[in-house]
Amino acid sequence: MRVEFTRVEQVTALAYGSWPSPITAADLSSAGHPVEGGRFVGHEIWWSEVRPTEQGRTAICRHVDGQVEAILPAPFNARTRVHEYGGGAWTATPNGDLVFAEFSDQRIYRLTPGDAPLPLTPAPAVASSIRYGELSVVGTDVIAVRETHDAGAVTRDIVAIDLGGGGVRSLVSGSNFLAYPRLSPDGSRIAWIAWNHPQMPWDGTELRVASLADPSSWTVLMGSTEESVLQPEWIDDESLYVISDRSGWWNLYSVTLDGAATPVSTLDADFGAPLWQLGARWYTVLDDGTLLTVRTVGTDTLAVLDPVTGTLDDIELDEVTSVGLGGRLGSTVLLRGGGAQVPSGLFAVDLATRELRSVRSSFESIPDVAYLPEGRRVTFRGPEREVHAIAYAPRNPSYEGLDGELPPYVAFVHGGPTAHVAPALNPVFAYFTSRGIGVVDVNYGGSSGYGREYRNRLRGQWGVVDVEDTIAAVRGLADAGLADPNRLAIEGGSAGGWTVLAALTSSDVFACGASYFGVAELEMFVAETHDFESRYIDGLIGPLPEAIDLYRTRAPVNNVDGLSCPVLLLQGLDDPIVPPSQAERFRDAMVEKGIPHAYLTYTGESHGFRKLETQVNARESELSFYGQVMGFTPPGIPELELWRPSS
Repeated sequence: MRVEFTRVEQVTALAYGSWPSPITAADLSSAGHPVEGGRFVGHEIWWSEVRPTEQGRTAICRHVDGQVEAILPAPFNARTRVHEYGGGAWTATPNGDLVFAEFSDQRIYRLTPGDAPLPLTPAPAVASSIRYGELSVVGTDVIAVRETHDAGAVTRDIVAIDLGGGGVRSLVSGSNFLAYPRLSPDGSRIAWIAWNHPQMPWDGTELRVASLADPSSWTVLMGSTEESVLQPEWIDDESLYVISDRSGWWNLYSVTLDGAATPVSTLDADFGAPLWQLGARWYTVLDDGTLLTVRTVGTDTLAVLDPVTGTLDDIELDEVTSVGLGGRLGSTVLLRGGGAQVPSGLFAVDLATRELRSVRSSFESIPDVAYLPEGRRVTFRGPEREVHAIAYAPRNPSYEGLDGELPPYVAFVHGGPTAHVAPALNPVFAYFTSRGIGVVDVNYGGSSGYGREYRNRLRGQWGVVDVEDTIAAVRGLADAGLADPNRLAIEGGSAGGWTVLAALTSSDVFACGASYFGVAELEMFVAETHDFESRYIDGLIGPLPEAIDLYRTRAPVNNVDGLSCPVLLLQGLDDPIVPPSQAERFRDAMVEKGIPHAYLTYTGESHGFRKLETQVNARESELSFYGQVMGFTPPGIPELELWRPSS
């Protein structure tokens, strides 16, 4: 739903940052329920959505008589903690029962709509010590990736969970990480993706196949420590499709059981992305043998690929520039998508007619179009390389800046650091731009969506390349006369928070910065973080103990002597990925040096804030912080109290 365009007879000149805006922090959360997936259950469409107004739980929903109905009632929460980032937390049986991982205890439950959920997996001796993800129903079983925590050790295997409550049996194991369990059409073989520490799944993985009669003897068909393979799908009992980046880009291949691989696509484009969440898909096999694909070079393109000729038939999706594949029924495919002027949500596209329709928006309402910024793809030239970004200029139909004034800008630094951003209708950006604060969203070196070489720019250079590229973006805006060079801020979460702190402690470009649950030091981080990322720093900085000096010299907490501007730290107290100790160490270093700052903590929040009250407080605090530092007063925003040396 979108409010009609606002007609304004007169535009008032007012200092950037102090423009009144109808977009509140509460609007960002209370009107939103991020849609995360969609599938057909019979002829019904089911999807999951995060509900900030219900303590951030993930509900499973469908339409009944034109109204949204939660199949999974509160307080149940369909969310898995496998790898802590989850993925594949729910599925459905052919007769319409919901199967899901319950966040509170991580057990698997079966729910007949209208009845109470029944557990399919036993209660572990230690709560949440056994977790399941990437659920799929095959016959009378649920196939899943299982993660077991036992006295500090973490192991994983692929299991079959009996839908009748008859127990859990292990199918394959043999590596630190497993994903994409796929049974062959005749049920005699299983294929999966595997990798070991210190690899991350975008660095190097293997496609393995084994007979279920002897699953301990597997064959590696593709992949290595320098080749990332993803999403195997059986073509028939003797061959599979798979994604590989052996060409420098994630492309599609067919591979036979003797390991003979043939390219299906050969474009300089990524038909894949980093596997942060289990179950991600970038292609699906259609009934006529062609493949529906999503490829990325900056933005996403949906296309039908002919595996025989390699030709692509692109599908126009209006202004949708970010696409994720969901379920399919006949010629209708579900998509998770959005664009610079299209609110994110769940869509359905009819491949026969190419008609696109909205199924469920991620927002009950979105701001008036007059207050939405226009995302503009820009490329900046840094000292060493090109940097891709999206710029969002201030926009408000009632106000303009004072004569001769340039607007402040906030550089948004994504996490990962292998994530990727595209032009998006992001209400958070509108929250700032409607008040006269510009935003630039940066795809620094290390980001995905531009091939393996661009992704590998960060190898051994974390805290260097990401910082240089973000600085190149904001300096590019300032040099073009679009941004005030004295009022530049930087904001990021997780790995993006690391870049925030690294930039602030190694340069004087920014007036201030906000770090959401950011990494501040490395030696304790690798000991305290979760298993999935415990060796990630090997590739980003170097292995221990060889790289211990780099760990110390790169860590922002050790470089606070180079910090001369205020910092805002925001942290969930239940975060297992970047524990609160990271923010606390940086806070203590700022206190010792006398740097003005604020440290905000949130009970019950993990890695990413999900509760309405948290999201409102965090965003209003960030805006107040920028105003205090950069010399403007955002109307109607509570003033954040900063710690100062005299406090």
